[in-house]
Amino acid sequence: MEKSSAFRYSLRRALSELGPSGFPFEQFVAEIFKAQGYKVETDKMIKGYCAEHELDVIAYNDKKLIMTEVKFHNQNGIKTDLKVALYVKARFDDLRKMRFNYGGREMMLGEGLLITNTKFTKSAISYAMCAGVGMIGWNYPTRGNLHDLIVKNKMHPITSLASLSMDEKKYLISKGFVICSTVADKISVLREGGFSQKRIDGIIEEIKAL
Repeated sequence: MEKSSAFRYSLRRALSELGPSGFPFEQFVAEIFKAQGYKVETDKMIKGYCAEHELDVIAYNDKKLIMTEVKFHNQNGIKTDLKVALYVKARFDDLRKMRFNYGGREMMLGEGLLITNTKFTKSAISYAMCAGVGMIGWNYPTRGNLHDLIVKNKMHPITSLASLSMDEKKYLISKGFVICSTVADKISVLREGGFSQKRIDGIIEEIKAL
């Protein structure tokens, strides 16, 4: 396996290890938006024109409001299908009829996104292209897909670290770590978890090498 292909595979596997629940991946998506300069809210009930909707990630800045449905799969072979794309389209259509207040500004929904850590079925992609559903998956679209966003913004998941055992990864996720770049800011959490200074130094060096 070529080095670039091996890196893509290990990164994709690391994303799946953020589970089993979808919450850490939602936090990971939120961090990607933050890295792009957005302010972020997660797990919010938002009133649409006809119904209330539970939104996983809401990102906004002075010019744009983005609402996101996040679908996590802890097995890479599972794809997000047409049924999900259909109900996400209906949800965002309902929300587009409303005005919202974020950052002290009245805003309308600028973009609704369906984001998954794996892939989409062909029927979901075909529908999305026809109906105008914004979707981001592991390798979709061709440019600006999840892999591209992770590499561009240097947002490696905490589960990318080979020096950590699975139990250690789970511990760090439970403490709110989802990306490697936050580790250096929270060394005290590592010490509380029983990591020696030598282990901490090794983890920091591995993160720098990423």
